[in-house]
Amino acid sequence: MVIGRLTSEIGRGVSDLGEAMSLSDPVVRLGVTGLARAGKTVFITGLVANLLNRGRMPGLRAVSQGLIEGVWLQPQPDDTVPRFDFEAHLAALTGDDPRWPQSTRSVSELRLSFRVARHGMLAGMLGGFRGPRRLHLDIVDYPGEWLLDLGLMDKSYAAWSAEVLDRIERRREAADYLARIAGLDAAAPLDETVARGLAEGFTAYLQAARNAGYYDCTPGRFLMPGELAGSPVLTFGPLPQAEARRGSLYAEMARRFDAYRREVVRPFFRDHFARIDRQVVLVDALGAIHSGPQAVEDLRRAMTEILAAFRPGRNDFLTRILQGRRVERILFAATKADHLHHTQHPRLTAFLEALLQDARARADFAGARTAAMSIAALRATVEEALSHDGRSVDAVRGRLLDSGRQAALYPGALPEDPMRLLSPAREGAECWLDADYRVMNFAPARMTLRAGEGPPHIRLDRAAEFLFGDRLMGE
Repeated sequence: MVIGRLTSEIGRGVSDLGEAMSLSDPVVRLGVTGLARAGKTVFITGLVANLLNRGRMPGLRAVSQGLIEGVWLQPQPDDTVPRFDFEAHLAALTGDDPRWPQSTRSVSELRLSFRVARHGMLAGMLGGFRGPRRLHLDIVDYPGEWLLDLGLMDKSYAAWSAEVLDRIERRREAADYLARIAGLDAAAPLDETVARGLAEGFTAYLQAARNAGYYDCTPGRFLMPGELAGSPVLTFGPLPQAEARRGSLYAEMARRFDAYRREVVRPFFRDHFARIDRQVVLVDALGAIHSGPQAVEDLRRAMTEILAAFRPGRNDFLTRILQGRRVERILFAATKADHLHHTQHPRLTAFLEALLQDARARADFAGARTAAMSIAALRATVEEALSHDGRSVDAVRGRLLDSGRQAALYPGALPEDPMRLLSPAREGAECWLDADYRVMNFAPARMTLRAGEGPPHIRLDRAAEFLFGDRLMGE
């Protein structure tokens, strides 16, 4: 039995070594994350559909040069991770009554395999001996809220509680929770009913805050508990500083906070995040602008926290679990670009760049390539000109999500200088003083796809080229 186990371990080692030496099919693990409403499910569905049918992917070099001979779905290698339900999501987007699919609320995975023709000098040397090569793309979908949980690893319960309570004291969504803890004796002996009520109240606040457009909604598993629902590891909430006497409510809340970091956060980074090669972070920048300056500032802080996950040298916990591995490429993508006329896309990208500037300046990516881009994984609108105040303005038209009727929208022009948005946000402004930015919720458009075409999109091919185009080219 021991010999068999050793043989198995040696076999796995040989397999890993073979892959490292390109003796077996190489694998690229692409992480896809984003905060609420960023469109992860649509991004993955649109990407896979357009890789299977590549008629709308000219920006992917391997497509434009005719090197991809075939693409197919395969069972994912991780048997304990749920499969991303691509077929159901695609059916929702492209059916007779198209609708946005349900968002995924946990880690899921999908594998695409490519058969790619060899090219260049190496193809001439090996052409008589070897046929096309294969590449596997493993797409790993995980909630951005879980990535934000990384910030908990370097905090004590007391520090986390103080930070959260200070941040939410002026938010009306937190009024019920703040009233619940007002006058509470946290040094009193633990009462499980009280603890459960606090956890439920804090979860209700997080849900309301996310619905209101806030992004700092952690711990992430409170919103997506899965199999942990009702467990002690999710039964805590922030409390004002109190004496942590043994058996007290405060001491037990601190113990459960530590258990959450140890039993929930650490395994996610060890088992999933540490294995990612390329990463795309989806950002609903337009939604934040629409919600106002406070939402923009909240998004900026959230993106700073997310970027911390890609700086393992600054975090002892990450340094230990990554063991020298780092994400090679990171794409920050502003989604829903189809809500704007294409002439405004450069301004949306510039806003995203500015949003990330401070955090990126402090980041040590150690050679990782980064880029920012405005995309729409599934285009739901068409462009047209409208007459507004006696002049022609660039607008978009689509099917409204709430009523199903067609409507044209001029959302307002984004400023050329993104600091006109970021400065009021940092200064705590209540609203935009000189502009009104409107974002409508569009439903997917009814479409008829020709043979070989995936759903319409904006720059999905360029996103794919940045993320893994080099690997398809054998570079």
